[in-house]
Formats: sequence, C-alpha cells, structure tokens
Amino acid sequence: MLDIAEELHRWVEQGRDFAVATVVAVSGSGPRQPGAALAVDADGTAIGSVSGGCVEGAVYELCQQALADGESVLERFGYSDDDAFAVGLTCGGVIDILVTPVRATAPVRAVFASALAAAARGEAAAVARIVSGPGELLGRALLVGGDGPDGSYEGGFGAHPELDRTVAAEARAFLDAGRTGTLEIGERGSRCGAPISVLVESSVPPPRMIVFGAIDFASALVRIGKFLGYHVTVCDARPVFTTPARFPEADEIVVEWPHRYLERTAVDARTVLCVLTHDAKFDVPLLRLALRLPVAYVGAMGSRRTHLDRNERLREVGVTELELARLRSPIGLDLGARTPEETALSIASEIVANRRGGSGVSLTGAHTPIHHDVTSASSVPVGRIGSVA
Repeated sequence: MLDIAEELHRWVEQGRDFAVATVVAVSGSGPRQPGAALAVDADGTAIGSVSGGCVEGAVYELCQQALADGESVLERFGYSDDDAFAVGLTCGGVIDILVTPVRATAPVRAVFASALAAAARGEAAAVARIVSGPGELLGRALLVGGDGPDGSYEGGFGAHPELDRTVAAEARAFLDAGRTGTLEIGERGSRCGAPISVLVESSVPPPRMIVFGAIDFASALVRIGKFLGYHVTVCDARPVFTTPARFPEADEIVVEWPHRYLERTAVDARTVLCVLTHDAKFDVPLLRLALRLPVAYVGAMGSRRTHLDRNERLREVGVTELELARLRSPIGLDLGARTPEETALSIASEIVANRRGGSGVSLTGAHTPIHHDVTSASSVPVGRIGSVA
C-alpha cells in the first residue's frame, strides 16, 4: 500500500472511498513482493499493481466487492495446471492478497491516512495490519513513525494493550531494517494464545548513492542511480567540474574533499559509495574511511594496474585485508562496457546483484532462481476475514 502512497494520499485528502489490495506473502516466482498494492476507488479508478498483469482483473473485482460490502478478504492466487486460461499467475508462483475497504466510516481510515501522509512526504513509517486471527481483531491497524519515541504508535487493535505494544515494537524493528513482511504472534502479545498474522509495511526514505568524482561517467551513473530510486549525491573537490549544470539529475552537489564529506554525512546499511576519481590523493583517504563504514557497497573505478597500486597504498595506511575484501574494484560487472552509459549500467548491475544476491551470470542456460528472495515473507491462511467497516 505504501508503494502508491502519493496517489492514495491524494484520494484521502479528496475524501474518496477506496479499497486497497496488498500483496501479503509470495512463494515461488511471484512478480511483485509483499507490500505491492492496487487500489480502486468508488468510481472504478484503479492505480498500482499486485501481479504485473496476471490477476489484476480478478483483484479489481475483489476491490469493488469490498467497497460494496465493507468486508476485507484474503485471497490466494496461483498457477492452474488444468486450465491455462484460469485466473492465476503464469509465472508459476503463489501470492496471497489482502483486500481492505477504506471507507469514510472505517476505523482503519485514520491510521491509513496518517501512514499515507508520512510516506508521501518521504518520511519513515510502518503500518501493521492484522490479516488473520480472532474475528474481533481482523483488519485493525496501528502506525509506527520513524521520528517518534520508542514505544509510541497511533491506532491499535483495541483488544489487549500488550498486543499493541508488542506489535508496535516488532513494527519498529521492521522499519529500522526497511523491511515489509508478515509476523506471527499470540493474541495477547506473546507467543502463546490464539495465533494471529500481522502484515507490516515499511516506507523509508530512498537509499543514498554517493558518487565521488565529477567526471562524464559520473553523469551517466547519476541518471541510472535516480532510475533505480536512489537519492544521489555527487561530491568532488574541484568546483569547476562539480556544478548543477553538469549533473542536473543529482539531488545534491557537494564541492568538498571526498573523505571530509564522507566523515560528516549520514550513511546507513543501504548506502552505496561509487568512487570514480581514480586519483590516489582522493581515493586513498576516502577508501580508508569508506571500507570501515557499515554501508552496502563500496566500488572504485580504475584499471587493474590502478587497482593493485591503490591496494598497496591502502595497506600502507593501515587498511586490513578483511577491509580490502569489501572493495569492488575494478568497479562493475564484465559487460564489455566502453561508453559512460554502458559503464554506468555495468556499475548499476553490480550494485543490484550485490543487493539482491544475484550471481551476475547470464540467465540463459543457468539453473539459478530469476528472483532472489533475500527476506522471505511467511504465508498466511487464506479465506474471508471479516468486516472492517
């Protein structure tokens, strides 16, 4: 749901009633991940997607039915071997989809409105919804914000205070990791009692890509970084090259020595650092710091000879072999790239493979999975799950 927050936030502000279908769990080769959503308003307007086209028509009808009767429904879709034209996933996977009506009188509307507003502003937020369990709890929701104190939340399930507190704590852990998925918990907030399943959707600010070196290859990398959803910063100590005119797509332009900027800027476990300067006076102090930071990726441009020379210089300033092993250099995958655009694609491919656990080999003739599920979400029981109107 939070993946279409901007559009849904406008619908809430306009007072529209709508139903939102959210992918809860995926097994096999599902086309969309948990949290992906399709929404339909009372006039029949649809936004978003839950399957890339396979089952959109059936889910659209479920949304219209939910708007009419005010009841949520959890439905499972999978491939039908007996009838190739049946409603199902042609890719062979199985997805569970929760459909929730968000009408003006629905108790969840206030929580959804706050969650959508926060996500639309680019703020961190996690909304937790009960998707299976005791009937009186079904469809209720609570919201955890990224800037709130630990233990704070909005909304709740209205049954057991300990359940609210426990789910809020679990949702904050999901938010801290930038994860969306389901969790199983007891109805009184422990591992005991009647089990319930909770879908936690997290919306976090975009991850950072910091490109060091204001060269023509950097311009192409900025463009593809933005395409992949990164907040992109370009940093170089040379003001004549480090200008908005040369990098119009960048979110931020910084004229400063790279290592000094990296010392003071915020990074996290999703941040990727791309060092394109291939100049020792910039690279060595920068990489000495970068390889000791808890970031997702550190890559450096240069020939193999430059790489070997740079490694020796890094060893001389105290960089360990374990730290050097984190360095992706020469940067990028072997695509035979020559132009700035091809090189940017090579670098971006390595970043995606590193993030998703891909091998980087051709899928033709390979027996590896097409989609690498690095944070597997558990499935939940399927069936009609009660009214939330």
